[in-house]
Amino acid sequence: MAAPYIVTISSEKGGVGKTTLATNLAVYLKALHEDLPVTLLSFDNHFSVDQMFRIGRTVPRGDVSQLFTGADAGSLLETGEYGVQFIPSNRNLHQLRRELDDPSALAKALSRSNLEGIVIIDTRPDLDIFTQNALFASDRVIVPVKDAPSLENCRHLYDFFDTHGLPRRPLRILPCLVDGRIHFDGPFRDPYQLLKAYAINRGYRCMEGFIAKSPKVESLNTNPEGKIYPVLTHGRQTEVHLQLTNVARQIYLSSIEPQARRLDEFKQNATQREDEQQDVFELRRNSLATGCLVCGKPLVESTHIGPAGYFAQSSDDRVSGFIEEECFSDLVFRYFYGAKRVIESRDPIWDLFRESAQRSYFLLQRAPNTRNFFQQKLSFYRFDENGLEVSHKTIELQEFEKRLLTKERSDLFPLLERTLFDRDGRLVDAFLLLRKVSSDLPEEILYDCNYAHFATIMAKIGTQLP
Repeated sequence: MAAPYIVTISSEKGGVGKTTLATNLAVYLKALHEDLPVTLLSFDNHFSVDQMFRIGRTVPRGDVSQLFTGADAGSLLETGEYGVQFIPSNRNLHQLRRELDDPSALAKALSRSNLEGIVIIDTRPDLDIFTQNALFASDRVIVPVKDAPSLENCRHLYDFFDTHGLPRRPLRILPCLVDGRIHFDGPFRDPYQLLKAYAINRGYRCMEGFIAKSPKVESLNTNPEGKIYPVLTHGRQTEVHLQLTNVARQIYLSSIEPQARRLDEFKQNATQREDEQQDVFELRRNSLATGCLVCGKPLVESTHIGPAGYFAQSSDDRVSGFIEEECFSDLVFRYFYGAKRVIESRDPIWDLFRESAQRSYFLLQRAPNTRNFFQQKLSFYRFDENGLEVSHKTIELQEFEKRLLTKERSDLFPLLERTLFDRDGRLVDAFLLLRKVSSDLPEEILYDCNYAHFATIMAKIGTQLP
C-alpha cells in the first residue's frame, strides 16, 4: 500500500488564509477525484476543521494529540461532510509541547498507519514542535503569503529544512488574500506579481497562480448558523473558486507523479538506522566482560544478560561490563562509607543507598599526586544525574586487610585488576564510571540513546577531574 501524500499549510504569520486554504483544498481535491481518500487535520485550536466537516453531534473517538501518544491514525478518523475524512482537533494540544521534542514523531505515526490518498495538515502561525512535525513529514508545503513581512518569515521554514538535512523541494510559496484593486506603476503591476518577484529573487519556488481577497469568501466563515461553508458550494461565482480549483489540480497532479513519498523515504531511512543501531548494540554487547567485574560470577550469556546492578566502563575504553548490586554496595559501605558492620539487603540503609543511586554516577580513579610505588591511593567520587560532583573520598589501598584472626585479600583488588590496574599492579590514569541499571533489563544502557547519554556524562565528568 502506497504511503499517503502529505500536504502541510504553514506560515509563521497569522491571518494569511492558512485554514481557509487547508479546508477548501480538501473539498476541492475530493471534488476532483471522488474516489481519492482525503484526510484533514489541524494543530491549531480554533476547531474550524471540526465545525466545517463534522456531521451531526457525534462524539469523537480521539483527536490529533493521540497521534503523538501511540494511537493508530486510522482509528482516529471521522467521515465528514463532502466525503472528507478528518481527525478531530484538541483544545489543549499545547500541554503536550513540554513532552514532545522529536520533529519526526508524526512521520513515525503516519508511516505506521493505513492512511491513503492525500493528507492535509493545517498548522499554527508559529514554528512550534507540532508545525515542525508536520513539515518533517511533508511531500508538499504550501506557504501562504499576503505581504512582504509574511514572505520574510518564510526563511525560518527554509532554515528548518536545511537544519534537518531535508531537501527544499517540497516548499512552495502561494500569494494569498491578494487585493486585485491595488495596482503599481513599473514592471510589477499588482501585489501578486510583486510578491512572486520577491519570492523568486530569494530563491523560493512558487505555486502557479494566487488566491484573491474576497469579501464573499470571508463571509463564509461568519454567519448566523455558526457553520463554515466551503467555496465550492457557496462561492462558485467568485474568482477564488477558479483559483482553488487550480491549486487543487496542482496538488493532485503532484500526488500521482511516480516519485518516492516522504513517508516511504522516512520508513526506509528508519529501517536502515535501526539496522545500524542493532549492529552497534551487538558490538557493544560483545565487548562486555562476561562476568561480574567484582566477583567474576557469569552475567553475560549468549542469549541474555543476568540480573546486574551497575554498568561500568573505563574512560580509556579498555573494559566495560556489569557488576552485581550486592557486590558494589558491599564495596561502597565497607571501603568508602566506613561501615563497621555488614549492611544487608534488608537493612533500611541499603534501601536508602539504592534509591539515591538511581540518580547518581560513581567513579573510581587513582588519587592525584600519589605516585609512591609502595603506597597507592584510590579516589571515590559521586556525581548527580547532570554530572556535577556531590561527594569525594580518598582511601589508601591495602591489598591485604585484617579480618578477625587472619589477613584476607581486599575485595577491591579483583575489581581494580579487571579495570584500572596495569600489568604491574599499578593504577593507570584512566577512571572507571559506574551507573545504576535496571536488573530486569541491564542491557538497556547499551541502547543508542542511553549509551550516548552515558558517554556525554563521562566526557563532562572527565573535564572536572584533577
